[in-house]
Amino acid sequence: MLNGSYLTTRDGVQIFFKDWGPKTAQPVVFHHGWPLTADDWDAQMLFFLANGYRVIAHDRRGHGRSTQTDSGNEMDTYADDVNALVIALDLKNAIHVGHSTGGGEVARYLGRHGTKRAAKGVLLGAVPPIMLKTAAYPNGLPMSVFDGFRTAVASNRAQFFRDVPSGPFYGFNRPGAKVQQGVIDNWWRQGMMGGTKAHYDCIKAFSETDFTEDLKKIDIPVLVMHGEDDQIVPIENSAKLAVKLLKKGTLKTYPGFSHGMATVNADTINADLLAYFKS
Repeated sequence: MLNGSYLTTRDGVQIFFKDWGPKTAQPVVFHHGWPLTADDWDAQMLFFLANGYRVIAHDRRGHGRSTQTDSGNEMDTYADDVNALVIALDLKNAIHVGHSTGGGEVARYLGRHGTKRAAKGVLLGAVPPIMLKTAAYPNGLPMSVFDGFRTAVASNRAQFFRDVPSGPFYGFNRPGAKVQQGVIDNWWRQGMMGGTKAHYDCIKAFSETDFTEDLKKIDIPVLVMHGEDDQIVPIENSAKLAVKLLKKGTLKTYPGFSHGMATVNADTINADLLAYFKS
């Protein structure tokens, strides 16, 4: 059920969303990363609105302005929430763009609910096929990395949410990097809007979910975009493997670009997305 800028899910959760532009235009749905909000897509929302698209972005359950959930903080439910929003807004021929955890959400949504309402997908700095080191993916990251995330969230989330954007997320820890304090502050602002229980649970969702079978099911074109200096989701065990599992996947990589390239390199990313949307 829709109520203004909120969708009420079957389990009573309020999902906040933005829906801008002509309702007759092709919709582009943006899926944000952890622990952020729809606001992380500001540079893309304005750009594609100006280029004639209908642009939609939601705050994942537990994040931002959506209900601070203590359950359902896993990929199947995230995908079901997306499907509920797509149906409520009656979106057709939609392009789904997912960053980081949001890329996993796109893969699970398309794999779980099918592609009949979708035209194309984009996985941008995205977590699929899986971040965690497993028997099937031995080059993944060890569990200790994600246990460290959990410890940081549980002990001092506010400080952790300063450290991540100040350092590896945008590559601001690299020699000669042009640090943008406003970008760091905005990351912190978005993170602190969400619920700590949902953020804690989502670490398991983005790190341990295996999207292999989802990727294999997707039968529409998918552009896989990844920064070659991504320190959060290393390219070798994500984009370079994901594209091989997609039926119609295309890989585009960016030398020197960070995990947060959609923000700090928005001009480049937006131009490439627009070209892909129109292709």
